[in-house]
Amino acid sequence: MENYQEFAQNTLTKVTTKMAAVIKRNTGIIPYTTDDQHHFINVLQKDPFWWTNGFWGGIMWELYHLTGDDIYHQQALAVEDKLDANLMSADHLDHDNGFKWLLTSVAHFQDDHSEQAHNRALLAANNMAGRFNLAGHYFRAWNDEDGRNRADLAIIDCLMNLPLLYWASETEKDPRFKQMAYAHALTTQKEMVRPDGSVKHIGVFNPENGDYLHSQGGQGYGHGSSWTRGQAWGIYGFTLSYTYTHDASFLATAQRIANYFIANIPTNGHIPIDFRQPADPWLEDASAATIAASGLLALADQVDTADKAIYRDAAIRLLKTLADSGTDWNENHDAFITHCSAEYHEDQHEYPIIYADYFFIEALMKLADKDTAFNPW
Repeated sequence: MENYQEFAQNTLTKVTTKMAAVIKRNTGIIPYTTDDQHHFINVLQKDPFWWTNGFWGGIMWELYHLTGDDIYHQQALAVEDKLDANLMSADHLDHDNGFKWLLTSVAHFQDDHSEQAHNRALLAANNMAGRFNLAGHYFRAWNDEDGRNRADLAIIDCLMNLPLLYWASETEKDPRFKQMAYAHALTTQKEMVRPDGSVKHIGVFNPENGDYLHSQGGQGYGHGSSWTRGQAWGIYGFTLSYTYTHDASFLATAQRIANYFIANIPTNGHIPIDFRQPADPWLEDASAATIAASGLLALADQVDTADKAIYRDAAIRLLKTLADSGTDWNENHDAFITHCSAEYHEDQHEYPIIYADYFFIEALMKLADKDTAFNPW
């Protein structure tokens, strides 16, 4: 076994050891972050429609495939049941359908071909397809808010939701889903990736004629900056669209974004919220590191041998940095990755966020060759 696989396997052993204690404290919940006692807060009590509510189910499927322990299987199914409330509320369905149902219902369908899981995932895919703007070839990101019509907005994150449509196209033998996903990826490539490989978070379009108008700053430092989680979505998202469409331009775009990301990794290996943020205060978003690591490993699987080591080694560096100095291994605490930030201009920074744990485990599974039975993307 090569050294990096040994590192990944040893780290996964630490993950499964801690999770054996964590799951006993947290049956029947869906978490987003933790409280002052480092215990998960059940987000269902505040927002059963929150966009991250599929990630706990995804972690349960990861742990089920790693350990074979039925408690994770049962909790994964429980999360899926709880998401049904989303399918019954048009006001709470958006482009994040992929994040919710790829990691739950699609994973479930892959596991045992459940017709109920298939139905849920297909309902979510059809709803997402209904958000496609035919004139602009983009998926509307968000619903209206405070009287503001937001039919004009598309965001870089949506690339990660496209696999729900690719899955629906393959499963139903219906090319329409893939055609829409492919068109959105082309639009994102054209309008939201800068020549240097940095990406925009929010693109603004004329929803009537489809014209691209301008970008907005979004969750990074400001307009024209480089929000690192958006960079990570770009690496992973374009790699995924390449694997489904075999359009070589998507692979080239993923490499351009990855090269920019790697070139800007700080010497300490920890990832800031924005590569162009001020030096003081220096604010970290470890979730960007976990997403980028998993995306870089996916990219490494698609490129020539000469480039493979570049992306794999960068991913390993990110994971080792987190495992050594960015992960809470205390079994009395619930989360793993500790220094995440949802956005630059918010009051709270550097706290656990559930999707960081999901992508951390996913990346380790890839590195240890343990992901063959679980790949919802």
